[in-house]
Amino acid sequence: MTATIINGKQIAEDIREGIRQEMEQLKTTGFQPGLAVVLVGEDPASQVYVRHKEKACHDLGYYSEVHRLPSTTSQEELLAMVDQLNKQENINGILVQLPLPKQIEEKAIINAIAPEKDVDGFHPISVGNLVIGDDSLLPCTPAGVIELIKRAGVEISGKHAVVIGRSNIVGKPVSLLLQRENATVTMCHSRTSNMKELAKQADILVVAIGKANFVDASYIKPGAVVIDVGVNRLENGKLAGDVDFESATQVCGPITPVPGGVGPMTITMLMQNTLVAAKRAHGLK
Repeated sequence: MTATIINGKQIAEDIREGIRQEMEQLKTTGFQPGLAVVLVGEDPASQVYVRHKEKACHDLGYYSEVHRLPSTTSQEELLAMVDQLNKQENINGILVQLPLPKQIEEKAIINAIAPEKDVDGFHPISVGNLVIGDDSLLPCTPAGVIELIKRAGVEISGKHAVVIGRSNIVGKPVSLLLQRENATVTMCHSRTSNMKELAKQADILVVAIGKANFVDASYIKPGAVVIDVGVNRLENGKLAGDVDFESATQVCGPITPVPGGVGPMTITMLMQNTLVAAKRAHGLK
């Protein structure tokens, strides 16, 4: 079985090109989506993500605000910042970069973001709409996973999808989105006793368990689609996914690499969500 590589970097760029074309059409109306990112503290990974988001806004012609707050910021101060951004008409999307310092309750901050500006898709109203199948801004990484599968030419409807990992950020929402696409979904997690047996039944295997090289060829049905959401830093400084790429490619069909697979899609779907939120705010379809 010869695996084919799903090029997330290229797919993300294709989506961004579509956004650029739409922005060009809307430019004559004075339309400009606005995204505000709030970063609390000095977490190095978070700083890198925020710079990427800032660059993506600049490249696409969005209005961008980045608020960098000290790690000593109180919950009340951060809530006041979110309230201010909720009221700003030139801001269509608000993203508070996680994780937050210990003195701030993440749930309180997420709940304070106006649902129509919740471009991360984490607000309880957004999550509720996702569960019942109503229209909502979708969580970026799970939405990116679905785009990757579709743009790889894979039909999701009728397939058996297995998701390894049940986090609120990836595992749960991606399983809901796969169901929305008419897949039959099995969820596995740390307490699943027969994980390998279940994974090997998957036509589509999505791995988001947070353990480097956890899934090898013995978990994979020949020809299955493998989507690796994991990003792990090895002792040698290199990045690795949750899937043992070398082993997996001996049996699987389409597969995402790490890096260059799911990663580039997350910020691109954030840009897509911001555009959708802005169009809704302007009464555009």
